[in-house]
Amino acid sequence: MIVKSAATPDLALVTRNLPAIILMVVSMALFAVEDALIKVGSSEAGVGQILVVVCLIGMTGFALLSLASGRPVVTRDIAHRTVIIRCVAEVIGTLCFVTALTLIPLSNASAILQATPLAVTLGAALVLGETVGWRRWTAIGVGFAGVLLVVRPGLQGFDANAIFALGGVAGLAVRDLATRRLPASISSLQVSAWAYFAILVPATVLMMIQGGWQPLSSANLLALTGAGLIGIVGYWMVTTATRIGEASVVAPFRYTRLLFGALAGFIAFNERPDTLMFAGSTLIIGSGLYAFYREHKRRSEALAARRAAAALQSPEPNPHL
Repeated sequence: MIVKSAATPDLALVTRNLPAIILMVVSMALFAVEDALIKVGSSEAGVGQILVVVCLIGMTGFALLSLASGRPVVTRDIAHRTVIIRCVAEVIGTLCFVTALTLIPLSNASAILQATPLAVTLGAALVLGETVGWRRWTAIGVGFAGVLLVVRPGLQGFDANAIFALGGVAGLAVRDLATRRLPASISSLQVSAWAYFAILVPATVLMMIQGGWQPLSSANLLALTGAGLIGIVGYWMVTTATRIGEASVVAPFRYTRLLFGALAGFIAFNERPDTLMFAGSTLIIGSGLYAFYREHKRRSEALAARRAAAALQSPEPNPHL
């Protein structure tokens, strides 16, 4: 008889979770670099032109990866209602957030974006009917109070352009909610290629409205090209981390993007966050981590209850057999 060590399951989880955590942290660092490169490119290019460059690279990259994995890029699923909702939300969220990156400090935009998980929890309760207890409702309220400290409406230092970052949070939260409802037959690579194409269409229109294609210096063109390539690598890493690790363990490390964003803002643009910025960021991160903790605890309790119920329903073994 082979006796399995009681520590084996925990060791297996650590073996999966540690690489997942590393991938998640690295992907957040890459996304911060991508944001910084987009902000650099905005010195010569408008939002439309920025998105055209980034989306062409992203769409091509994900289409090739999808084909390499044996998945056709164009299928009937592209017209699925949930896919359409997700793509529309992606367009709104991306347009708003990239606009915010060009108009407000990178560290502020990164801080506001960290409210997206809280907005997803809020949407899951209001739209999808998921149960959210008073503790998580409190966490949502505290998190959005932190957003107000960063945006500071009505106070000195308020920048109305921060509203674009809030629009980015709303759009990306709807995108994440729609992602939960995607059919299992649709791969992440396919839906990513479709999302980039969906953004490319209005981005091209916006570029024409803003005066068409503007000449770019080699440095800025390189920055935007780098942003597109880094976005592909970062997305692959965050997707892999989500699939191989436990969500409750890996997801909180998304908040490292705020730290990397602040660091990138300081190094590249000499941004120095003030006290309200630090206080708001602390509230956003703290409330988000608590919401993750409560979600993990709720699922663990539900799983334990199901196992106990299954044990009661199973027949007692006959010792004489």
